[in-house]
Amino acid sequence: MERFVYRNPTELVFGRGSVDLLSEYLPRLGRKVLFVYGKGSIRKIGLYDRVLVAARTAGVELVEFPGIEPNPRVSTVRRAREEARRAGVEGILAVGGGSVIDAAKLIAVSHSYPGDPWEIVREPLRVTSALPLGVVLTHAATGSEMNANSVITNEETDEKLGWAHPLAYPLFSILDPHITRSAPRDQTVYGVVDMMAHVLEQYFHDARNTPIQDAWQVSLLKEILAAGRKVVENLDDLDARETLLLAGTLALNGTLSLGLRGDWGVHAIEHALSAVYDIPHGAGLSVVYPAWMRYVAPRKPERFRRLFLELFGTEDLEAGIRALEKAWRELGAPVRLWQLGIADEARFPYLAQKAVAKEGATTGRFAVLTAEDVEAIYRLAAMPLE
Repeated sequence: MERFVYRNPTELVFGRGSVDLLSEYLPRLGRKVLFVYGKGSIRKIGLYDRVLVAARTAGVELVEFPGIEPNPRVSTVRRAREEARRAGVEGILAVGGGSVIDAAKLIAVSHSYPGDPWEIVREPLRVTSALPLGVVLTHAATGSEMNANSVITNEETDEKLGWAHPLAYPLFSILDPHITRSAPRDQTVYGVVDMMAHVLEQYFHDARNTPIQDAWQVSLLKEILAAGRKVVENLDDLDARETLLLAGTLALNGTLSLGLRGDWGVHAIEHALSAVYDIPHGAGLSVVYPAWMRYVAPRKPERFRRLFLELFGTEDLEAGIRALEKAWRELGAPVRLWQLGIADEARFPYLAQKAVAKEGATTGRFAVLTAEDVEAIYRLAAMPLE
């Protein structure tokens, strides 16, 4: 394995009833806090009112900013930053899923930055300070609650880019499985795919002597898939929700990648799709990942064989890919582009260029892909189902 330094400053507050502790944590963000959330689901489940009660109890004034999109846009971040500056807030509370948290991170680190927030997405080293950020997570998926990563869409340029900075870690994150039971079936399924994709992108690496990391990754994939199968049968299964909530955090809080560097090419390929078509991220991943596997596995088959043997009892590459597709289809996820309403193959070259643009000409590490490779993967993702 490679030399590494590991640090994660986020305080994780996990477990049933943990949202009741919000009033104890809110003062850490300051006396006036920007309250960032999505398009109203937290009102439907009563969480909005619980946040207001916690703020009153803590003596914290909330400045509300609703309306964060599922693929958060930089234009929305700009408006939120201006509201935060106008109100003179001292911190940010993000209540929602990964998209809300990702937007809040950019609001936090760009608060005192004199330029446009998109400049930080392009060059995160521009960050010099950040407002403290607290999180109440409502959906198990992205892992943004315990890492320094964020993904933002620029709708003007058809770009959806990931960025990271150490100052973007949440100060605290509250994870209560009771809250996640309100997530609808499709959102729950896409969350399962998303966290599995995060694990897979760390599993596909070239580092030597990583038996511990490999075992963690494979074990987590098994447990995510098992809990996912349970929860689609019963959306109120609190044990399964609790398992997925912790799994989503562990999948991307840095633990699985100790001493190795994974391959995030699939995320780049999907980001191009959701930037242009505004599809759910997890749905895009469930389509792109099998296509990526079909393209890459024949070139570097050994890790694929080991993975498929552990997960599905086969070392055959195509059988393993089909088994993954079958598992995701049984959950209710799409596995082809046309299932997402994407059928215009003439746009594949444009999408492929977007996928490799951030790194200049390629994407991926375990499998370095050019724009031509990515275009071929899109074509595999468009083929008929057998």
